[in-house]
Formats: sequence, structure tokens, C-alpha cells
Amino acid sequence: MTIDEHLTAIDRLRLRDFPAERSRGAMAESGPGFHIADLRVSRDFWDADLTEVEEALEEFEAELTALVRALSLRWGEPDVLDLGVCLERSAMGIPVRPPLDSLCGYVPLMYGWRVAGRWVGVGVGQGDRELPFQLLVAVGEGDVGDVGASEDVGAALW
Repeated sequence: MTIDEHLTAIDRLRLRDFPAERSRGAMAESGPGFHIADLRVSRDFWDADLTEVEEALEEFEAELTALVRALSLRWGEPDVLDLGVCLERSAMGIPVRPPLDSLCGYVPLMYGWRVAGRWVGVGVGQGDRELPFQLLVAVGEGDVGDVGASEDVGAALW
């Protein structure tokens, strides 16, 4: 996909209604108040050497950088969300707001904007070292910084 195709996919997802129940398809997951969709997925790396993995990661990070630049031209500079905070909360059994509860297991950082009452975030993730890289977008209602009950943790996010 090109950057223009990514932008079109993001716009479509941003305007889509949220479902009443959580559901997962081949390329997207949705639920009450959120959508997560893959914009691009690499091959898996079961038999790959480290050079192949590093090259693929560099390619995905370069594509993410180009996408962040394009979105920044539309919506201004992004906020950066370190999902490590959400992962720590989840590991301690503290609730984390969807879709951050899903994303924090494989996406370390997201770049995000508030747009027309929704937030839009993009990032690169990988579920495990043998699994594919994913360039993804997440769309949610409200403020993504509202991850749980703790005000100080929420303030540290978006």
C-alpha cells in the first residue's frame, strides 16, 4: 500500500461506527468504542536470520515515519504514547482501556491525534520475534489517556 492508500484506509476506519460487541477478523479488531486495523503485515520470521528481521523492521519503521509525517500535515504534531505503561498495568492485573489492552502486548509506541471527537493512533508492532511486523492504526472514542482508574497514569499518556 502507498501512503495515500493508508490515509484512505485510516479515514474510512475513523468514520466507521463502533460495534456493540467485540469482534475480530483477519485484518481488523473492533469493539465498543474502538477499531484496530492492519495497514500492512510482513511475512513471518520463523526461519529468518537476524539481518532479514532487522531489514524488515527498518522498512516498517520508515513507512511509519512517512505515515506520521503525512498525518501531521493534516492534524499537527502527534502525541507519543508509550504503551509500556499499559503493559505494566495489565501485568499487575489493573484494567486497561480497550484497545490499549490489546495493543500493549505487541506495540511499544503509538503516535496519536485527537480528530473530531475520536483519537487516531498509528504504530508498528510484532507479537513475538518469529511473528510478522504489523503497521497498524487504532481509532477510539474519548481520550486514549483515560486508560484506567489512576489519574496520574492517565496524565502520563495522551
